[in-house]
Amino acid sequence: MKIKIYSFTIALLTISSLSFSQEVTKDSVVTENSDKYKVVTNKFFDNWFLGAGGGVQILFGDHDKQMQTKDRLTPAFNVSLGKWFTPGVGIRAGYTGNKLKGLTHNNSAISGGSLKTHSTGEIYQDVKNAGDKGYLEVQEFNYNHIHGDILFNVANIFGGYRENRFYTIAPFVGIGWAWVNDAPKTRQPSINVGLYNAFRLSSAFNLTLDLRGSLVKDDFEGEVGGRKEEGIVAGTLGLAYNFKKRNWDREKVVTISTYDETELNALRERVNKLANDNDALRKQLAESANKDITDVKIEKNILISPILVTFPINESTVSNEARVNLGFFAKAIKEGKSNVVYNISGYADKGTGSPATNERLSKARAEAIYNVLVKEFGVPASQLTTSHYGGVDNMYYNDPRLSRAVIVLGN
Repeated sequence: MKIKIYSFTIALLTISSLSFSQEVTKDSVVTENSDKYKVVTNKFFDNWFLGAGGGVQILFGDHDKQMQTKDRLTPAFNVSLGKWFTPGVGIRAGYTGNKLKGLTHNNSAISGGSLKTHSTGEIYQDVKNAGDKGYLEVQEFNYNHIHGDILFNVANIFGGYRENRFYTIAPFVGIGWAWVNDAPKTRQPSINVGLYNAFRLSSAFNLTLDLRGSLVKDDFEGEVGGRKEEGIVAGTLGLAYNFKKRNWDREKVVTISTYDETELNALRERVNKLANDNDALRKQLAESANKDITDVKIEKNILISPILVTFPINESTVSNEARVNLGFFAKAIKEGKSNVVYNISGYADKGTGSPATNERLSKARAEAIYNVLVKEFGVPASQLTTSHYGGVDNMYYNDPRLSRAVIVLGN
């Protein structure tokens, strides 16, 4: 009895090139939010700063127009403690003080008494208006000022948070309490506005330039004149120390991966069917080994299972390991039937990258496999087609790594 035996050469090639540039979990992908305006809010004891500085200040009182500006300048110093609640908004409490200088009428008295309004008794000679010469005395007094401010870091508000930014500017508004202990004594609320400028020296230290304007009532220097309010303008240069934690962390984005796609399910069914066919062929070969063979006719019919090539995130370069396996796959194609056409399908992980990026990446991956098979291993171009599907949900085992791939499947 002659028995015709169909000998099948079975190639079952599956490649897993799993290189990572990012940690993933079984069912989610964790990435850092690229939005420069979104950060994680820190704890209460984070992002505190302590500052101190010195400079000059000037009083705008009733007779400031008659006194030379250089004669009105006095030393100033300040200290402050603050906290940033976000990269754009913070608060601080501080103290500013020392002495102020101005002019007063030498015949001014308080409530009919003999006490002058902080006069030193010195007649000011260098008056701007000659008609006031001999009538104005130099006044000098110590004052104290505590204040609370709300700061708005416009560099971070409008430019987004950047940890290593060299220069930031923060306008501020606030209220305070100012007082003079020298007679005639006074205690008054104040309104404050200004600019807080910071120059980064290191993560711990900033060089600061603090410009402050304070508005108080007309009698703050002890004399009621023609003004409704009086003012103090101060500018100080100093240092600020930033307590740990000093920076802000980017928000983390967790993408939960699910999959329910008809096309991918159909692909799985085709893979399973080919695997079952291979099992049936193995069984036939085993049965034929137990029969008497009087004449053997060998026909070569190569059945090739799908091949899966995976890629690292955001890459389309074919690794050497994958090329080796593609070489085996190409050999099987060329030894098989020439009328079989194989489709090269490119995919990207939907949980990583934008839709436009994934579309480009899936196409580039498919073309990379096509070029290796045709140009490197000589597979006829007529037996290959390419397609790409952009970003897809997890195709196998709920693992996004297996979606950064190319699948080659015979039709």
